[in-house]
Amino acid sequence: MAIFILGLLAGIIGGMGIGGGTILIPGLIFLTDFKQQTIQSINLLSFIPVAIVALIIHFKNKNIIFKLSLPIISFGLLGAWLGSKLALTIPSSNLRRLFGAFLFIMGVYEILCKDKLQKRK
Repeated sequence: MAIFILGLLAGIIGGMGIGGGTILIPGLIFLTDFKQQTIQSINLLSFIPVAIVALIIHFKNKNIIFKLSLPIISFGLLGAWLGSKLALTIPSSNLRRLFGAFLFIMGVYEILCKDKLQKRK
């Protein structure tokens, strides 16, 4: 039952554009004993249908700037290839620590810096 609730929460967060992996990856770490690489693969696979549904809704609401999106997609594909190759070379425990550090840094940024930068605009 916990996996179903985790999937629902990740879908809601993913549909909002925040990134379901911020919920799904830590949840799977606590609920399973899979390697970090396996957990990240599950996250990536589960992201595809969630992203398609969210994309359709945003497309219907004309919220997409294609001129900006295409270069991001192109370089994102290159980055995904490089990142997945790199992830396979890093021990699972180190990859888990790196992901945790990334989430921590992003959380601190959101709390301390985001409002200050928006006020300057």
